[in-house]
Amino acid sequence: MSGVLIESLANGGDGVGHLDDGRAVFVRGGCPGDRVTLSDIDDHGRWLTARVESILEPSADRVEPPCPYFGSCGGCQWQHVSIDVQRAAKQQIVADALKRIGHLQLADDVVRPCVPSPKDLGYRNKVELLATTRSGRLELGFNRIASDDLVPIDRCLLLPTRIADAPKRLSGALRFLSGAGDLGIERVAVRAAQHRSDVEIALWTPPSAFPRNVAGPMLEKGLGATSIVRVLSEERRASRRPKVEVLAGAGFWRERLGPYLYSVSAPSFFQVNTAAAEKLVEIVLEMLDPDGTDSVADVYSGAGTFTLPIAELAGMVTAVEESGSAIRDLRRNLEAAQLDADIQPGDAERVMMDAGRFDLAVVDPPRAGLSQGTLRALVNSSPRRIAYVSCDPATLARDARALGEAGYRLASVIPVDLFPQTFHVETVAQFLRA
Repeated sequence: MSGVLIESLANGGDGVGHLDDGRAVFVRGGCPGDRVTLSDIDDHGRWLTARVESILEPSADRVEPPCPYFGSCGGCQWQHVSIDVQRAAKQQIVADALKRIGHLQLADDVVRPCVPSPKDLGYRNKVELLATTRSGRLELGFNRIASDDLVPIDRCLLLPTRIADAPKRLSGALRFLSGAGDLGIERVAVRAAQHRSDVEIALWTPPSAFPRNVAGPMLEKGLGATSIVRVLSEERRASRRPKVEVLAGAGFWRERLGPYLYSVSAPSFFQVNTAAAEKLVEIVLEMLDPDGTDSVADVYSGAGTFTLPIAELAGMVTAVEESGSAIRDLRRNLEAAQLDADIQPGDAERVMMDAGRFDLAVVDPPRAGLSQGTLRALVNSSPRRIAYVSCDPATLARDARALGEAGYRLASVIPVDLFPQTFHVETVAQFLRA
């Protein structure tokens, strides 16, 4: 089998081509415009998967990947594809999902071009490094493509330059700390602010003996960290508010998003691309367009990415959040900004069922999207406009169909490139009540 033309990019990262018999083949490592031969072909009946064996004719949109780990590390899928083609693919992936899953045949008319990230590399304010021990030696890295194996790395180009070599420095420091014993480290989160000097190192371990008095000062000095914490992973599974031990520094990380300063605890969610997240906030505010008297529901509010700017523009904002650490951060961030919000802790479905009516709503659910109960509760609250922030085109499309059946019209969809060099895309969809 030879000479397959790669025509497009798919959600998941593969290039897409077609065989002579018309079947689609999903090709790892393909770039639109490439003509390639295939290997590791796996026949699934109506479609196939494969990887590039050799490039017969390279695409004009194929570029040299800047990272030496690209092709083995599973963190990035598209470093070999020009950034313009990446963004066009994300726009098409969102539109295709809305048509195929959401049955919205006019999706091409409402999905706008992907908003670019201000940076294509060095844009992440957080990475999570997996940890493993091989032959008594601790290693940090990311999963290998399509595998649970670890690819040890010394440097990640998605981190800001000043902290890009954190994996190497952390590996050395943690090996020294472990000595002959196992520290039980499962993963290490590195947060580095884009608009501040804050750097936090979070060590995720089970409850066990740990060299607290040595680890904190060593990591603080070696990485210039402003906060070193240990998160007890068993507590994370058993509680909505995992136990966090402060080993050195502030015990939380701070970043500026627009005019607001956010303090974020290690277990709390925060958008990983600060500069692109500022554009995301602008889009949400534009879609909601609060008039100063509106009541607004911010469902899955987290530490307050949308809560704070909405609180300045609306009559009242109700923040719905289940995570105990995020609620604590939200309260601290509102107080620092001298803003008010009605914080409603608990499951989104339960809270929204009892919350009454709202003029406007923003929802930013996890990858699984809205549960059926949460969606019903949202519809019952009868907002005239909904801004739906999604990190998964498939679940957005599913929920768009359900909202349409409940009387809401999909008016506008804006993909935002929060994750350059990967197939992941953040999307904001505006729904208007009929």
